[in-house]
Order: sequence, then structure tokens, then C-alpha cells
Amino acid sequence: MTAAEIAARLADPQALARAAPGASSDAHGLAPERAIPAAVLVPIVLHPQPSVLLTLRSARLNAHAGQVSFPGGRIEAGETPEAAALREAAEEVGLDPRLAELVGRLPDHLTGTGYRVIPVVGLVRPPLSLAPDPAEVEEPFELPLSVVLDPRAPERRRAAWRGVMREFWVWPHERHYIWGATAAMLVNLARVLRD
Repeated sequence: MTAAEIAARLADPQALARAAPGASSDAHGLAPERAIPAAVLVPIVLHPQPSVLLTLRSARLNAHAGQVSFPGGRIEAGETPEAAALREAAEEVGLDPRLAELVGRLPDHLTGTGYRVIPVVGLVRPPLSLAPDPAEVEEPFELPLSVVLDPRAPERRRAAWRGVMREFWVWPHERHYIWGATAAMLVNLARVLRD
């Protein structure tokens, strides 16, 4: 898939409509207006075989330690989601904001931890020179876009969390467990980009 094709799909209302509302929430009753606004950068690295840049969060963090995520965080006062996503990517993995060509947004995702996350998609041309902040990120890594586009790749799983049975998406990776909000946003990305 080319950069132009990715940008065209993210600008196409019909392609965006394929992102399922059920995949964009794990909040279980949280009203969107009560959620804390946050943004993540969904960086698609334009290798000959494109990939999606993800991070393994530091095990020392207070929240979501050791989980896979996109670079991102809270939107600060007066900041757009795009500015927040680029700032957080620069802080977390050292991605130069000038290298990301922003091409659109995926649907908002409400999390069970009280956030309304706005995924901002950016195209990044290699080579990447990343400098992850060890206080926040154990390692950045890439998931091939071909895996994201494979409709057989994500699995729906169930587990009890705080006494309630929950369903969530999981993506295959040889070293990391990609689940939860990140996995749901990848499902939406796949639905928008697939034919």
C-alpha cells in the first residue's frame, strides 16, 4: 500500500465509516464528555513494506506499565490532538515532528481508564533515528502493515477484569502482547485501509 493510497483512504468518508463503533470503546458506560482528552500518533513507516510503529511502555510506569501502545498522552490546554500526538511522539521516542506527514484521524476511542483517545495517523519516511525516553518506553518496535491488513490476524478474546467479563482484540506478534485500546485502534486502522 502506497502513501497516496493510505492518505486517500483516511480522507474518504466511506472508508472511515468502516471503522466499527464497537471496536472504538472499552469504556463500558463512560460518557464521552466526561472522559479526559488524549491523542496518540499512529505512525506508518513507509518502508518498501510499510509498518506501524508501536512502543513497549516502561515497566516502571504507574499506569499501563509494560503494555504496547502508540506514542501519546493527554492533550494540554490550547493544544490540538495533532499537536499533542506529535509532541508526545517526540517526548517518548524522539520522533522529529517534522518527519510525520499527518494524513487524518481514526475514530475516537473511549478507554476503560477514563480517556477519550484521538488517533492521529502520520506517514513517516525512513530511515528513522529514534531516541526513546527510558523512563517511558522500553523499546519502539514495528508491526508490518501486511499483518494489520490481514483480516485473519486479529483475535477476539475474553477475560475477567475487575469482576466483569470483557471482550478485547489481540494482534499477533512474536515478542509482544498487543491488546486493549491499541489493538482496537489497529482494528479500526485495518478497516479503513482494507478494500
